[in-house]
Amino acid sequence: MKSFLLVFCFFLLAISVQGQQEYIVDGETYSLKTEVDGPITLLWNTIDGKYRYFLKKGIQITELKNTKQNGKYQEEYKAALKEKTADANIPIKKVNLTLPSLHAFFVEYNKIKDPNYADAEKNIDLQFRLGAYAGITNSIYTANVENKLQPVVGLELEMIDAVKLKRHAMVLGFRHTFESSEYKYSASQFSLNYRFKFVKTPKLDIYVNAKFATLTFFKNEITYSQEGTQKTEKETGSDFSAPLTFAIGADYRVGKGYITFGYHDIVGLNVDNNKEFPIDFSLGYKFNL
Repeated sequence: MKSFLLVFCFFLLAISVQGQQEYIVDGETYSLKTEVDGPITLLWNTIDGKYRYFLKKGIQITELKNTKQNGKYQEEYKAALKEKTADANIPIKKVNLTLPSLHAFFVEYNKIKDPNYADAEKNIDLQFRLGAYAGITNSIYTANVENKLQPVVGLELEMIDAVKLKRHAMVLGFRHTFESSEYKYSASQFSLNYRFKFVKTPKLDIYVNAKFATLTFFKNEITYSQEGTQKTEKETGSDFSAPLTFAIGADYRVGKGYITFGYHDIVGLNVDNNKEFPIDFSLGYKFNL
């Protein structure tokens, strides 16, 4: 258990390295990431589910926009780029309002203005999301012979590389299953998970989750009949295993966070079940750290 707590603390400390800074643009305060830093600086972030890009030159910050009127994009960002880079002869016609295209344009300008400029392009941009959820489970990977439902709560710390591995994530999870009046089993579980997001948009992520390592602390109360009398035995223990169980889930962006839905532990390859249909659903909320 101590090793999992140390890993959890390490992840929490790692969030302090995230390269975001607050800027005031047209009277509004935004937390923005630096993509290119130089004579002109490219700032960006996803705000209310939309990608927003900003150009910083000196102390002035200009948002790069591409609004749509009567079904046609106005491409205001091209006029802004042309104005801010008028002192360099760089074609703007083929520049798109995307992070890779803007990155290349900003770097090209900076190299013209500073012959010694070196592109410090990021190979990795770690981002973290912290979430909590609650739900119900029928604990099919235990001896739940009467298939009783139990309440469950959990925490997740998700780590994402926003540059090259946008569809992939590693997750450190904690989950507690409460005993019910009809099934006297409870458990606290720490887990390591891999997540693949086969649907990824600024508003919605849908993913498959693979749980590949768990450390579980459990309590169980067994009642049985012996020689005409009812007897109860209590057992406690711990188990470290590699269950390789699979789940599906979704994150829907609302404001600065995400509403989360999970269908957990649907199939397990290295663990026995009680032959019941899996009922393990949760609803929760997570936010960017």
